[in-house]
Amino acid sequence: MSLLEARHLKKYFATQKAVDDIDISVSPGSIFGLLGPNGAGKTTLLRMITGIIYPDSGEIFFDGKKFDPLRDIERIGYMPEERGLYKKMKIGEQALYLAQLKGLSKSDATRLINQWFKKLEMDNWWNKKVEDLSKGMSQKLQFVTTVLHNPKLIILDEPFSGLDPVNSNLIKDEIFRLSKSGATIIFSTHRMEQVEEICDHIVLVNKGKKILDGTVKEVKQQFKENLF
Repeated sequence: MSLLEARHLKKYFATQKAVDDIDISVSPGSIFGLLGPNGAGKTTLLRMITGIIYPDSGEIFFDGKKFDPLRDIERIGYMPEERGLYKKMKIGEQALYLAQLKGLSKSDATRLINQWFKKLEMDNWWNKKVEDLSKGMSQKLQFVTTVLHNPKLIILDEPFSGLDPVNSNLIKDEIFRLSKSGATIIFSTHRMEQVEEICDHIVLVNKGKKILDGTVKEVKQQFKENLF
């Protein structure tokens, strides 16, 4: 059974078909790659999956039941491409506030934040303001606030944007660890090499339509050049 299934999703903005009759099925524990150029419809698809916007038609099922944002949203962690941090807040306060919105107690949230900050080499960041962070540092903070509450489904939209190679590897290692511990991950990007390195399964979208769907191995086999 799929953890997440979307059937015939459509979303139009005026005359633009942002998502045009797309089906996807995400297996539990997998790292699922959503690949496509900028403007392909990836972010619109993710926003429907998280209940931020509603599809014009189609259905979404989460963990065997029809998706209900009010019931299911606490079991989802979403890291959007457009970062949603409060610039005037201190980093520790920001992480604590967002963790409590996801249902964690203050004591549990504080303990987990300290663990994650240490793991991602952010130990001395607690009293810094968000507005003082570089793009890469903001990215690490956003990643922590996305996964802190141990969500069943983690959605990462361009998570490596702005990160240097060292911090990219740190985040990549955590993605693999979270997957091995049972989390299901949707990884959205426009870079094929990242999908090839990280993902089990891939869906390619372009101009709102699904172009291909299969395991990374199957897709590579389908499009390889037989040169001798």
